[in-house]
Amino acid sequence: MKKNRLDEILTLVQQQDIETQEELTALLNQAGFSVTQATVSRDIRKLGLVKRPAGRGRQKYTLPAGEDSLPRRQLEILRASVVSMEPAMNLLVIKTSSGMAMAAGAALDDLAFEEIVGAVAGDDTIFVAAKSPEDVEELRAKLEKLLH
Repeated sequence: MKKNRLDEILTLVQQQDIETQEELTALLNQAGFSVTQATVSRDIRKLGLVKRPAGRGRQKYTLPAGEDSLPRRQLEILRASVVSMEPAMNLLVIKTSSGMAMAAGAALDDLAFEEIVGAVAGDDTIFVAAKSPEDVEELRAKLEKLLH
């Protein structure tokens, strides 16, 4: 249930401008998760969400970018979302929980693996391009080690 809640939080902050913990708590409760503001506060810390300008003097929760502890946070996002990985020539096809591919793709970008040339994310699939099939295998091994 916690993994599902964390997945939902990531989806919500990517799709909506959420300014407060109370607003996020209400959205989670509407989505069928029975949570308190204290639980949401812990989840925000666990995911490493940060507030960024949203225009007109407002702020919103977003995924972290450029923080010192970014790798730890990004690994938590990857661990919460990656379902499977399959090599295909110089591509690594990563399946994620529904709605999590963009967050996982951003996490991969932020981790800056040297094997990755680029990545494209949809709803539940990420296509990661590497320089060679050998780099795909190296990347897959690194990710499997990190995720388990």
